[in-house]
Amino acid sequence: MSNGAHALIRTLVDARVTTCFTNPGTTELFLVEAMDSVPEMRTVLTLFEGVATGAADGYARMCGAPASTLLHLGPGLANGLANLHNARRAKIPLVNIVGDHARDHLRHDPPLRSDIETVARSVSSWVRTSREVGELAQDTAEAVRVACGPPAQVATLIVPADLTWAEGTAPALPPTASPQPTVPSDLIESAAERLRGSSRTAILLGGGALSERGVTAAGRIAATTGSRLLAERTAPRIERGAGLPVVERMPYWPELVSAHLDGLEHLILADAGPPVSFFAYAGQESSLVPAGCEVHHLTTPSCDVAMNLEALATVLGAAAIPAVQQPVRPTRPIGPLTAETVSQAIGALLPEGAIVADETLTSGGALARDTAGGPRHTWLPVAGGALGQGMPVAVGAAIACPERPVLALEGDGAALYSVQSLWTMARERLDVTVIVFNNRAYRIISTEFSRHGKEIGDKARLVSDLGDPNLDFVAIGTGFGVPSLRVEDAEQLADSLERAIREPGPHLIEAVIPAV
Repeated sequence: MSNGAHALIRTLVDARVTTCFTNPGTTELFLVEAMDSVPEMRTVLTLFEGVATGAADGYARMCGAPASTLLHLGPGLANGLANLHNARRAKIPLVNIVGDHARDHLRHDPPLRSDIETVARSVSSWVRTSREVGELAQDTAEAVRVACGPPAQVATLIVPADLTWAEGTAPALPPTASPQPTVPSDLIESAAERLRGSSRTAILLGGGALSERGVTAAGRIAATTGSRLLAERTAPRIERGAGLPVVERMPYWPELVSAHLDGLEHLILADAGPPVSFFAYAGQESSLVPAGCEVHHLTTPSCDVAMNLEALATVLGAAAIPAVQQPVRPTRPIGPLTAETVSQAIGALLPEGAIVADETLTSGGALARDTAGGPRHTWLPVAGGALGQGMPVAVGAAIACPERPVLALEGDGAALYSVQSLWTMARERLDVTVIVFNNRAYRIISTEFSRHGKEIGDKARLVSDLGDPNLDFVAIGTGFGVPSLRVEDAEQLADSLERAIREPGPHLIEAVIPAV
């Protein structure tokens, strides 16, 4: 028998949850102590809870299995909320553990008391507060089971401090594996009928459909039926590169999406949602499905989407060889630094097997084009739209896949939301190269003003301008322990990127580019 903290940590490890991203406090001391007695648990300290939750997301995207977080009370959970939102939207498995005050202490209304359950429900499919020490380990096992799914999801377990120090309990058995998903034959037959009956059909791929298996099966379907292959813009993980079927990634701006889908009669969703505008615009529809286009679901929340695509390919007799992306790279750029030359350098030098965490926003428009024909790589977009995901996801991906190089591509504004990630990269000696596209502005604000036909005034300009003073990412990166430099032209950028990829450990490259 052991105390509750040891039983919880041992239950996690026995269930193969062996990495914990944390920023703990006093209420979690016994859980931290328990990690010393469970050597299989890797503990990764972060300086901000949003880094912990984002890193757990990146880890799970690459492993397909959950990490855990350990957060301090309601305020710690609140600090991690944005990246828990992204994780929820990405539909990834995550075991989110939040410490709470000892139960008897709560009646005194201490300063850090809050309604943790209410906060947690906004980003979690499952929330439970353990009530007795004898139930703590079983609650932990249930959190793992729920997180793993299907469907995968965020599960939050709230742990009163007195349960962690109470003696007389034991670890729980690991949860039993979920039954193998079955192929929904009615959905497969319905999709096959539409694909046979119309040439104006597209398949929108999201989630697991953008795995190598899913894309390969979808490519066979497209080659046989003449349908278009589209990728959801906010898909959490996209396998890309030469030799894989060509998939068009959906644009961001709603009018471009509408033009992209115009004329479709049938849209088949494979682990994706119907296209919708990120924001509402006066006089425009929020739904971006063309008028008269019928929407069909190929998947259910608990199915194996790659298996469904393979089954659909079989029903269609899809034997045609799909059109694949040819190996092609941009030439190594020369001349001034612009968003385009930075993108060209990344495309020219992208290493085999790279993992790319992309949070470039307005500066990254050319990246998809410039990297499409590069070596095989994995692209990790911002899945839920909340900023501050890029560098934390890169941290988690690098820990999950230490043999693969990781690039974190950041807009200057987005980088500041979770810049503390740099310290964890340095502490863990992670092979992450951060490139900051520094245009010294929240450019999305001025862009949206233009789209609304409005002139940006002095006060609006003030809230979109990141100059005066200029941000010094070299000083910031160096201060967090990451070797950092600012490049002056495209040749220096390419040389620095090549060197950073070659040398182990973290690096930061600041590329100052024009705002327009």
